[in-house]
Amino acid sequence: MTQFHASLVPRKTRELNGITPETIPWEELVEAGEPVLLKGLVKKWGLVEASQHSPLAAMDYLKSFYAGLNVGSFWADSTIRGRYTYTDDFSGFNFEKKRVPLTDVLDSIAQHLEDDNPPGRYVGSTTIDACLPGFRQDNDLSFNHPMFADNDPLASIWLGNPSVISAHYDSPNNLACCVTGMRRFTLFPPEQVDNLYPGPLEPTPGGQAISLVDLNNPDFERFPKVRHALEAGQVADMEAGDALFYPSMWWHQVEGIDRFNVMINYWWNTVPAFMGTPANVLKHAILSLRDRPLNERKAWQALFDYYIFGDAESNRSHIPPEAQGELAPLDDKTARQLRAWLIQRLNR
Repeated sequence: MTQFHASLVPRKTRELNGITPETIPWEELVEAGEPVLLKGLVKKWGLVEASQHSPLAAMDYLKSFYAGLNVGSFWADSTIRGRYTYTDDFSGFNFEKKRVPLTDVLDSIAQHLEDDNPPGRYVGSTTIDACLPGFRQDNDLSFNHPMFADNDPLASIWLGNPSVISAHYDSPNNLACCVTGMRRFTLFPPEQVDNLYPGPLEPTPGGQAISLVDLNNPDFERFPKVRHALEAGQVADMEAGDALFYPSMWWHQVEGIDRFNVMINYWWNTVPAFMGTPANVLKHAILSLRDRPLNERKAWQALFDYYIFGDAESNRSHIPPEAQGELAPLDDKTARQLRAWLIQRLNR
């Protein structure tokens, strides 16, 4: 029987029991700002029930919805032992990216189900509605809270054989459902970024900068500060039917433990769609601020603290509302004006 290996992170994620897809306490989860493991939340889903029979039954269940579209996938030989990352010299990745039919990936996994160390096969972040139309009829959640009125969550599927996806962060909130096999999430609050040794912003294995530390076998001589991250982290061990909520910007390493693993996740933002993407601000700051003299950076840091990270209401209260302009609460019209202004300046 498959078992979880020992973790270097001793703290376990808080658990909630007895929650159903119709009774998820969405507001409580978001406001708490901490990961929460929802035990058995999706245990009655069709794919979870198929998975109880065998991995092949789970694959057949997925194939019954497959629309024939090619999917993005990672292919690697067995030497990587499921850990998808950079080559040692950072000249590329230790796997090959391919766009192939989903059935090709499933059939290759099936061929190696009995291997103790199979070649790596992985499909990540594939939109369910396009790839598996009809699947959500018996495999979905109820998004009945007002926060979803203008923010329909994006439902994606992730699958493969044993895998280790290095720690990274995502901008949206996330609810990840383990539906086949077993998964482990190792999670860190956003302020641990310095202790996780992020790699390049570009290129990345899957779109976000990843930690360069192998958290299951860390090189403490090369990455000494990771000890602090391990002390601040937490672990969520998931069986099929469990779901995990974790907030925006939390770092998370994700491991698929079994010979075949499937996860369904939902991403959503709690801000209006007209707001810009913070990652764009980061790259613009690298372009405009990072390499300026220290005294200038400190001055700009003070301005950012005042206008961006401070109390916005307090910082504009001395200005008449009709004169606040872009300092007033953002709306669709102001967002469009700011975006047009930025495009004009950046194109000079």
